[in-house]
Amino acid sequence: MPELPEVETVRAGLERWVSGRTIASVEVMHPRAVRRHLAGASDFAGLLAGRTILGARRRGKYLWLPLDSGDALLGHLGMSGQLLVQPVEAPDETHLRVRLRFTDGGRELRFVDQRTFGGLAVDPGGAELPHPIQHIARDPVDPLFSDTEFIARTRSRRTGIKRALLDQSLISGVGNIYADEALWRSKLHWARPTETLTRPAVALLLASVRGVLGDALLAGGTSFDSLYVNVNGESGYFDRSLAVYGRRDEPCPRCGTPIRRDPFMNRSSYTCPRCQPRPRNARW
Repeated sequence: MPELPEVETVRAGLERWVSGRTIASVEVMHPRAVRRHLAGASDFAGLLAGRTILGARRRGKYLWLPLDSGDALLGHLGMSGQLLVQPVEAPDETHLRVRLRFTDGGRELRFVDQRTFGGLAVDPGGAELPHPIQHIARDPVDPLFSDTEFIARTRSRRTGIKRALLDQSLISGVGNIYADEALWRSKLHWARPTETLTRPAVALLLASVRGVLGDALLAGGTSFDSLYVNVNGESGYFDRSLAVYGRRDEPCPRCGTPIRRDPFMNRSSYTCPRCQPRPRNARW
């Protein structure tokens, strides 16, 4: 699933290509793409037609386009969603789900989703912050993110540190890939109990999270297949810089020890057994 760097890369593209433009019409090609808009596809299209997009914003892994009506077009990419800005004459993608045309006759915005786990919805009055995502914490690259609060809340929990990093009510935008990479940089095992961490240790981890996310943003995100692309259909290349994620049995870039893979929450965790020794009092 796309994480903060991938979603932020898409947001920046939307800001460039659709901000300030007025929507002429909306075509919903698959009802599942707007299933979170409970009033249905016709209402979804009607609320968007004639509205001007004021920008592109993000909270964690969610995107939204504030509208001049005070509403918001809220989107989540899911596992395979793509928001593409395409020439009007470009052939339709195989898994095209929603099309937005603009009054200027220029490039159109297309929501493409092979697995249909993502989706779009209009949130009434949600231009500043859509109601469905108000419970999601700020992400670590948000200027208003509180380091002090994050450190205190993390140390007060009784869970494994990776579970804490993936808790979107504590810190948003961090997923499996970047959690593993940040933990490797911090020399912390994913099962280390949060209550055993010192304030400096959590501060170092937070700095590592920011470092990993920043490096990934510069690379346009991580693409393991063709499903994640930016608005121009281009893949990111941070996967070439990954230290541990997906590198089972390959040498650790720091010490040369073969990388270990462990099952974790129906997914995987990758660590260096030497750099990140498993604690005796591990929490799953």
